[in-house]
Amino acid sequence: MLRTLGVLALTLVVGLVIGALVLLNWVNARITHVDALSGAGNTEGMTYLIVGSDSRDGWSDDGTEGARTDTIMLLHQPVEGPVALISIPRDSYVDIPGHDASKINAAFAWGGAPLLVETVEGLTGLTVDHYVEIGFGGVVEIVDAVGGVELCLDYDVADARSELYWTAGCHDSDGATALAFARMRYADPDGDIGRTARQQQVVSAVADKVLEPGVVFNPFKAIPLMEAGLGAVAVDQEADALDLARFALAFNAARGGEAVHGTPPLASLDHRVNGSSTVLLDPDEIDQFWEDIADGAYAPGTEVGGTDGL
Repeated sequence: MLRTLGVLALTLVVGLVIGALVLLNWVNARITHVDALSGAGNTEGMTYLIVGSDSRDGWSDDGTEGARTDTIMLLHQPVEGPVALISIPRDSYVDIPGHDASKINAAFAWGGAPLLVETVEGLTGLTVDHYVEIGFGGVVEIVDAVGGVELCLDYDVADARSELYWTAGCHDSDGATALAFARMRYADPDGDIGRTARQQQVVSAVADKVLEPGVVFNPFKAIPLMEAGLGAVAVDQEADALDLARFALAFNAARGGEAVHGTPPLASLDHRVNGSSTVLLDPDEIDQFWEDIADGAYAPGTEVGGTDGL
C-alpha cells in the first residue's frame, strides 16, 4: 500500500514538473522582447518600469511626434519595507539625457524604451531591473477576455477625444470602455493626475478578475487570457517567464493595502515652458522622496504626492 502511494505521489510530482516546464516553454516562446535596459549598476531591491504605450495603436495625435506613452509607473520592491507603486505623470518636466529638459513622455517619443529607462533612472536614482510595456490596444482584448470589469467614477463624462461617455457611478465595462476610461484626461478636473488614478483602477480591476478561481482554474478562460496578455506586453531582453511571474507577484503586492501608492511630490500642474503646460515635480522634496521609496521608509499604506497641496 505504501509503495503504491509512493509511486502515485512520485508520478504526480513528475507530472507537475513536466506540466510546469511545458507552460514555461509555452510562455517563453510567446514573449515579445525589446531593447530597454541601460546596463547601469544595480541598486538595492527590485525595480520595474511599467509603460502603457500607444505605439501599436492608431490614437489621435496629441502634438508629440513618434511613439507615445500615456502611463509611466515605477514599481519598487525594497529589501525591507512596503512595495511602492508610483505613477509618474507623463507631462512631468524632467532632464532627458542628450536632449533639453522636456516632458518625460518626450523621452519615449525621441528614443523609445532605452531613453525612457535612462531618463527614469536619472530622475529616481534607481536602476530599472525590468521593463514592462503594455500596448493599450491590448487592454481591450484583456478586459474582454476576463468578461469585463467594474469601474467607478463619481462624475458624468462626455469626452469625444477619448470617446468616454460616462454617467456618475460604478458600471460594468467592456474592453473599449475600459480603454477610454484609462485614456480620458481633458474632462478630468485633475488632468494627468486624475488619469493616473483611473489607469491604476483599470489595472487593479483586471488583476482582480484574473485572480478569480473561475478564471485561474478554467483553461478555457485562462489560456485565451494568457494569449491576450502576452500579445499586449513587451519586456526587456533579459526577462523570461519566471521574471514575469515575479513581476506579477510584486504587482499583486502593490495593489494591497500595505503598499505605498501615489505620485512624486508636485509643485505645479501648469508649469509653463515656452508656452507649453507641464507638471513640475517639487524640487525641494523630489530627491528625498525617491531615497525614501528606495529604502522602503514610508509607512505601509501611505498615499504620497497627489494634488491636495496644490
